[in-house]
Amino acid sequence: MHSWGLCQSCNTPQHCPGLYASRPGASCTRPGRQAVAVSAAGLPDAVGELRSLVSNALEAIKPPATNGSGPTESVEADTGGAKSDEYSNTMNQQMGSSLEYRHEAGMNFAVVLADILVGSCLQKAEDVDRLVEEQGVGAILCLQEDSDMAWFDLDVTPILERCKQRGDIQHIRYRIRDFDPFDLRVRLPGAAQIIADQVAQGRKVYIHCTAGMGRAPASALAYMTWCRGMSLKDAHRLLTSVRACNPRLVAIRQAACDLLLDGGTRQKVVLAFSRTGTAQQVQVAGLDVGWGQRIDLQRDSKTHRYVTERTLPVGKFPYRLVFDETIWTCSADHPTMKDGDHTNNYVEVMGSSAPDAVEARARIMTEDGDFTQAERSQLEKLFADGKLRDNQ
Repeated sequence: MHSWGLCQSCNTPQHCPGLYASRPGASCTRPGRQAVAVSAAGLPDAVGELRSLVSNALEAIKPPATNGSGPTESVEADTGGAKSDEYSNTMNQQMGSSLEYRHEAGMNFAVVLADILVGSCLQKAEDVDRLVEEQGVGAILCLQEDSDMAWFDLDVTPILERCKQRGDIQHIRYRIRDFDPFDLRVRLPGAAQIIADQVAQGRKVYIHCTAGMGRAPASALAYMTWCRGMSLKDAHRLLTSVRACNPRLVAIRQAACDLLLDGGTRQKVVLAFSRTGTAQQVQVAGLDVGWGQRIDLQRDSKTHRYVTERTLPVGKFPYRLVFDETIWTCSADHPTMKDGDHTNNYVEVMGSSAPDAVEARARIMTEDGDFTQAERSQLEKLFADGKLRDNQ
């Protein structure tokens, strides 16, 4: 039974308010109490010790100083701290990282290139002013879905209104599902096209998701490697030198293969399951819908098997069965793979068997892989022609 990152309200790992699993209880970080012995002879020393304890306690709770690219303001009351804890916990479970996002501390970002900034979500109209007046930003690319904003009670309307009032900055929404490698893979070319278009018009671009640690840096890396001539390894080294993040590099490599080798080609895949016990409802999570959504399987009255049909691009797609909405399990009749501490089923769609395509895919998918000059010319033409705008 699946046991990690489950929603406490609906018992699923779907991305919605109520998603984030409560983290284990943490030890109290308040200043510890100390016993002070007071006697008539030792009263002055006791008073001094009490003053010292109070001073140390006040110092311990003082908000940290910020630099120019850090949080926009300190927070007196940590009203959003619990949600930040839960978001960070889920982010680390899903991304295999040890990062922390503090929404209550305000917008934070890093300058990656002279015309590319990556950071967390804007939270108020004044954040627009800050980006324009302090950084010269001319376009904001927001990758958040509405559910992302709802989790932190974020109202985007004042931000949109401030952009319209100013007239010197564009606000573009291009939704990518959080913690979903497949959706990221499919949507990355469109995000890179938006960035390329804005830069071509002379605008500095601010790219953000919620925390600025997954989708936004991945989109920046895709643009840097496909449109600015950098290798993914060098671009990743540069980005992580200025911002703590954990973008899914495999999704970027897969998207590059989609652009260069497969042209969006997809193949029909049929999955059938017979050993389902006494389950009244059988679903699949993963595949091309991510762990946050489920596919209802239909029971074939002739074969008595639960069946689903999907159309998938080249690649390996992990999935799990869900029985009666609560029991997560693997099928013993289908291939399995390890994903961190978890075991999932998977289906693999094979690409072209032509030797050149096989070599190119193997090279691009490796950690040190890079494009040939011919491949770079192909990418340059794709983005110059704007052919990827249809994905938006």
